[in-house]
Parts: sequence; structure tokens; C-alpha cells
Amino acid sequence: MYAVIEQGGKQYKVAQGDRLQIELTEVADDAKTIEMGKVLFVADGKDYKIGTPFIEGAKVIGKFADTAAESIVKGEKLFPTHFRRRKNSKKRIGHRQKYMELTIEKIKA
Repeated sequence: MYAVIEQGGKQYKVAQGDRLQIELTEVADDAKTIEMGKVLFVADGKDYKIGTPFIEGAKVIGKFADTAAESIVKGEKLFPTHFRRRKNSKKRIGHRQKYMELTIEKIKA
């Protein structure tokens, strides 16, 4: 069984037991799980459901490794560069996105 969910403006294909990094969201610091209700598609063998745009009553439950505050991880360091030719103008800045790492526990359709 797998599902396609929307979280943080992105779509993810998830199955039970998958490890996932989602964008940082507002949850309590001592939360153990997170419920994602924006389920777009659920497939189970031969049966499937397609939402318009979301499936009513479907949820995907993700479990943090320990707590929500301790499951925040940092992504890779990016260096966007702005360059204008022949103007002696260069600008290089660094950016590092934070993510929440979780494990998919259940898919309720």
C-alpha cells in the first residue's frame, strides 16, 4: 500500500516504513507523531482511490524518531551565486534548509 501526500507545497509518494524529510512545520516540541490529511492518491494492490483534490477522511500518520524538536535535521549547504558579466559584480551567499525527519507509521484510507 502506498499513498501520495502533499506537505509543505510538495508531493511525496510514501509507503509504510519509509523515512521521509519534510519541510519544517509548526508542531509541539514534545509531539511524537504528525497527521497529514492532504492525501491525493491511495493504492492497495488492485484497488486505488483518487482525490478531487484530496481524499475525504484519509490520513497518513508519521512518527518522529524521538520528539519533534529532536527530529529537525539540516540539509546540504547551498551556495547560490549571482554574476553579471563584465561588471565586476559577483555575489555568493550560503543557505542551509532545515527539515523534519519522520517514519511513516500508518496509511488510513
